[in-house]
Amino acid sequence: MEVQPAYGTATLLLIAAGSVALLLLLILRFRLHAFVALVLVSLLTALVTRIPFADVVPTLLEGFGSTLATVALLVGFGAMIGRILEVTGGAQVLADRLIDAFGPDRAPFALGVASLLFGFPIFFDAGLVVMLPIIFSVAKRFGGSVLTYALPAAGAFAVMHAFLPPHPGPVAAGDLLGADIGLLVLVALVVALPTWFLGSYIFGLWAGRRFVLPVPDLLGASLSHDAKPPAFGDVLLVLLLPLVLIFLNTGLGTLVTAGVVDGGAIWVNLLRMVGQTPVALLITVLVAMWKLGGDHSAADLEKIMDGALGPVCAIILVTGAGGMFGGVLRASGIGQALAGSLETVGMPLIVAAFLISTALRVAQGSATVALTTTAGLLAPTVAATTGLNSFDLCFLVIAIACGATVLSHVNDSGFWLVGRFLQMDEKTTLKTWTVMETLLGLIGFGFALIGWWLL
Repeated sequence: MEVQPAYGTATLLLIAAGSVALLLLLILRFRLHAFVALVLVSLLTALVTRIPFADVVPTLLEGFGSTLATVALLVGFGAMIGRILEVTGGAQVLADRLIDAFGPDRAPFALGVASLLFGFPIFFDAGLVVMLPIIFSVAKRFGGSVLTYALPAAGAFAVMHAFLPPHPGPVAAGDLLGADIGLLVLVALVVALPTWFLGSYIFGLWAGRRFVLPVPDLLGASLSHDAKPPAFGDVLLVLLLPLVLIFLNTGLGTLVTAGVVDGGAIWVNLLRMVGQTPVALLITVLVAMWKLGGDHSAADLEKIMDGALGPVCAIILVTGAGGMFGGVLRASGIGQALAGSLETVGMPLIVAAFLISTALRVAQGSATVALTTTAGLLAPTVAATTGLNSFDLCFLVIAIACGATVLSHVNDSGFWLVGRFLQMDEKTTLKTWTVMETLLGLIGFGFALIGWWLL
């Protein structure tokens, strides 16, 4: 819920900086659990910014609940899929095929390529959770830091989620700025691939040498799998099924928008519902139990599924608390104040787009919110600017996406998701995940700026 800001821009900026500093102090210095610290700082920030007392708790619950609504089902179902892939040996089957195709020396590259493919229609959270058992299996097989294998994959999902349609952020930004979505897909792909290679794959190899972390005992990664592994085709079905179902939803949505199919038809709405991410993952869980768990009794499958949820409960709660903190920053007007102050400075449009998006990203954490809000703020300016061609609009959207990628920190649910799954403390997460996200944003913006100048 939005409230009228009680302070001017300068004061709100100081409150934002102070709240983030306090959160880092509580977690890093006093070792307060991240879940407790996030809730406490969210409450204090709401009070300091003079959100009405009657609205404080509803604001906290709205930010917490809205994050859980999207994250809890995705992480829960994704963890179940990952668990059964690992326990039955499916993850190892896929890992073996990837290594055979790319060679053992290119295992991190193989995982990154697979994540780029899976990350086209699948959201960051769901895609990463499904890939984690494969990442852990490969890391156990070849040794070394888990970061060597996890960061290229996580970076691939992050780039695809922020840069490319059909993800909601770039779709909304492209629509608001009048960019051609088909052209945006092509341009964003050209930018995303080298950005991932330089900012995620190369950095992941370096970070793996610098931070030697063991493979976490999550998602059943420490278990020995069945003596008879499942068929490669069944494993591929389980991994591709959510991709196909989700792409079915987005594809039908595009056809409805273009007027090719009737948006009111029952069959269209039924298929689009099936393609919604939570439903697609639920169907995939059932298919995984059927195709991969055939040698297990119903009681064994129930234990496997139950065992998948325990390790991710803390991750879900901390992620929800991060959403609560971001929700308070949005509701207090801090994010809007940051964007407004940058917008009035006066600078090249593409630079302003990047900086405004960066400010919103830092203030409230959500890449999608930063993308859509920045595009909405700039839409009148873009409409009034003459001489912008179709490529300019695409590069403008990408610049906004890059700003929405940098500096992932304690108010970003992705920060906690990656940190907790890889069992990193907050300092290490800042030195690895945050740095990688910032590199991806800066490198991508560099490519977008070159395209803006040349085309």
